Amino acid sequence: MKVVQVLPALDGGGVEQGTLEIARALVRAGHESIVVSNGGRLVDTLTDEGSRHVAWNIGRKRPSIAFDVRRFRRWLDQEHPDVVHARSRLPAWVAWLAWRRMAPAARPRFVTTVHGLYTVNRYSAVMTRGERVIAVSETARRYALGNYPGLDADRVVRIYRGVDATRFNKGFRPSVDWLRRWRAAYPALGDRPMVVLPGRITRLKGHADFIAAMTNLRARGIDAVGVVVGGVESKHRSYQEALAKRAPDLVFTGHRSDVREIMAQAAAVVSLSTHPESFGRTVLEALSLGTPVIGYDHGGVGEILATVYPEGRVPVGDHAGVADGLASILADRRAACQAVCDHDFDVGRMCAETMAVYAELGRAP
Repeated sequence: MKVVQVLPALDGGGVEQGTLEIARALVRAGHESIVVSNGGRLVDTLTDEGSRHVAWNIGRKRPSIAFDVRRFRRWLDQEHPDVVHARSRLPAWVAWLAWRRMAPAARPRFVTTVHGLYTVNRYSAVMTRGERVIAVSETARRYALGNYPGLDADRVVRIYRGVDATRFNKGFRPSVDWLRRWRAAYPALGDRPMVVLPGRITRLKGHADFIAAMTNLRARGIDAVGVVVGGVESKHRSYQEALAKRAPDLVFTGHRSDVREIMAQAAAVVSLSTHPESFGRTVLEALSLGTPVIGYDHGGVGEILATVYPEGRVPVGDHAGVADGLASILADRRAACQAVCDHDFDVGRMCAETMAVYAELGRAP
């Protein structure tokens, strides 16, 4: 098969990571993998692993989208891919409009993935236009079917995201050199247990709730330090500054490429998004490392915790409940780590199930 994946950029994030994982699996299975995006820091990894990258700013909102549609249709006519897989809304519009204008006998098969719980409107509806619509969780599947009545349930396939067990497992330990650099960069951490909130700096990620929970812990005499790992865009800089004033003890690392090492060193990871997420990859990665997670019991995060670490679920907005869960973990860290069980959220299964969708479409009339 020749498979084209389309997304805005390859800078980082769950969508981008999933794109790389599918591309890698396609190449290993002997298929041809092409990714269309505006580029980013993951392009070198993609091409080093055998995929081809086509640089195209297909995710930029602009009046010339009609030009992009015509150009993309001509490109599809030249490439003759078997499958086009759209992973984001604006690229999906370009791909779908181009695909629809092709002669039916010459069209590739068209697949979309519902990666998020998008705002319900006509713009988002394009993610339900695939001949197969992949939902990354049961939450995402129900959301799509419940909000788009025209979506046929037979076209929706739930394929959970997965983690690479060779990279995220209980046996992983950061190197001595990494630990030395980490301690030199953040000497104020000392030997205090870390509670880590991974995720970019936005109001939706629940940083205010995190501060409330850590304040509750300190009121109990528990000396733990909160660490926020995630980049901040210029429009959210003032929000981060306000958080830092409220909680001077909170450590902001900014964007890091070593989140795995940080979570492996943490006593606990928290997921406190105030709106439900479609999946929650970092939650699963932390649990795979043997690091317990306390998270709000909704969306994909609630699904993961219910399966892997049910004692980590807390009602949304329950700051005291988050503090209770963290206090229990910190009281007996060894027991808490041992309680994290194995799971079937494996990247190999995710890739195999996705390629099975491609193959099934290729056989279908």
